Amino acid sequence: MNPGQDVQLDALDVSLIELLAAEPRIGVLECSRRLGVARGTVQARLDKLIDRKVIGGFGPEVSPAAIGFTVTSFVTLEISQRHGHVPVANHLAGIPEVLEAHTITGSSDLLCRIVARSNADLQRVIDQIVAYEGIRRASTIIALDEQIPYRVLPLVRSAVRGEGRAPS
Repeated sequence: MNPGQDVQLDALDVSLIELLAAEPRIGVLECSRRLGVARGTVQARLDKLIDRKVIGGFGPEVSPAAIGFTVTSFVTLEISQRHGHVPVANHLAGIPEVLEAHTITGSSDLLCRIVARSNADLQRVIDQIVAYEGIRRASTIIALDEQIPYRVLPLVRSAVRGEGRAPS
């Protein structure tokens, strides 16, 4: 399945995703009971959603703040085009406080979400990030408060209704 390919969801898919999001430890048999469909149907739908990469995992959602990383920031990086993105991404992957990194358009090349234990610790993390010779410049924005946490369920619900789709 190509990542850009449109996966069609129906009401049962959405109900299954919502149930798993609300209760990640629920079993397939209990899902089938609550959704009112056969166990085999739930398992087949779940397998299909996993195969198509609609569902990417069942791991716990860990709160960085709950384990002491109370400062969240977003860092844009300008990189040396001679080095390219891959070596920089490999460098960033070795820094545990870098939670994610995306190549972007605009005046910068990468956008990273990072966490730290304090503002002073944030300086340590940034110093570690920019220590790589392929990074030419970093610009940091500290998040003061989370207004909308990362979420996908509203998007999943809208996908079954056909919202947000380009006209055919």
